[in-house]
Amino acid sequence: MSTSSRARQSQSRPTAPPLTRTQRIERTARLLERAHTARPAERQRLLDEVVLLNMPVARSVSHRFRGKGVAEDDLDQVAYMALVRAARQFDPSYERDFLTYAVPTIRGELKKHFRDAGWAVRPPRWIQELQGRISEAAAALSQELGRSPRPSEIALRLDEDPERVLEALSTDGCYVADSLDRPMREQEAGSPSIGDNLSDETAAYDAAEARVLLAPVVRRLSERDRRILDLRFFHDRTQQEIADDIGVTQMHVSRLLARILGDLREQLDAEADRDADRERLVRLSG
Repeated sequence: MSTSSRARQSQSRPTAPPLTRTQRIERTARLLERAHTARPAERQRLLDEVVLLNMPVARSVSHRFRGKGVAEDDLDQVAYMALVRAARQFDPSYERDFLTYAVPTIRGELKKHFRDAGWAVRPPRWIQELQGRISEAAAALSQELGRSPRPSEIALRLDEDPERVLEALSTDGCYVADSLDRPMREQEAGSPSIGDNLSDETAAYDAAEARVLLAPVVRRLSERDRRILDLRFFHDRTQQEIADDIGVTQMHVSRLLARILGDLREQLDAEADRDADRERLVRLSG
C-alpha cells in the first residue's frame, strides 16, 4: 500500500497518546536519518511512519485555510499529500527539523490548490504561474535559510522582477467574494453590513438633481432666509439655536421655516410648470 493511501486511512485507526512537540521533532529526525541511508523497502516504511507521526501538523496547517470556499476534507487531503511529498524530498543533511521544510511545502500546496480550484475571480495567468514558482522557491529557501524567505530573496532565486513577485504575493488569499450582508464588526450586535457602507449612486444622482433645481430658487431668498436654511440643513442646528443666532424666538423660527419651505415648493412647482410648457412648445414646433 502506498504512503498516500496509508495517510488517508490513518484517520480511522486508533491513535496512540499524542507526543509533545519536542518528542515528535526528535522522533521524526531519527526516522529521517535512518531513512536517508536505508534500503528502498525499509526507507518506505520509515517514511510512512514520518507521515503518520506528522499528520496532526498537516491538519493544523490546513485548518488555517478553512472558511474560504473549499471543502475541509479536500484541504486535509491536499495537506496530507504535501506531507508525503515533503517526507520523500527532505534531505536531513541540510538540517534536523523536518517541519521547517514540511510546513512551507504544505502551505504552498494548499495555496496552489486554491489557485487552481478556489478563485472567485481569476487573476492574470502570469500571476497564477508565478505564484506556483514562488511556492516552490519559498519552500526550498525555507529549508536552506531556516526561516521564511523575504520577497526580495524569492525574486533573486527566481530571477524575477521584485515588483512582479510582490504583485503575485499580494493576490494570495483572494479566493471567495465576501457577502454584502456580512456585518462589518461581527462581534457587535446590530453592526452595519458591508453593503450598508457602499455608496448609493441613485441617491447621489437624486441629490445632484435637487441641488441643480434648488440653487436658482434659493438665490431668490432674502439673506436672512438663506441663513436660516444654512443653519438648519447644513449645520444641523436646532430651532432654538437658530433663534439665538438671528435674535428671535423659537416659535418665530418655526413659522419662518414653514414659510420658507412653502415658498420653495411653490417656486419649484412653478418652474416645473414652465418646463412642461416649454417641452410642449418644442414638440408642437417640431
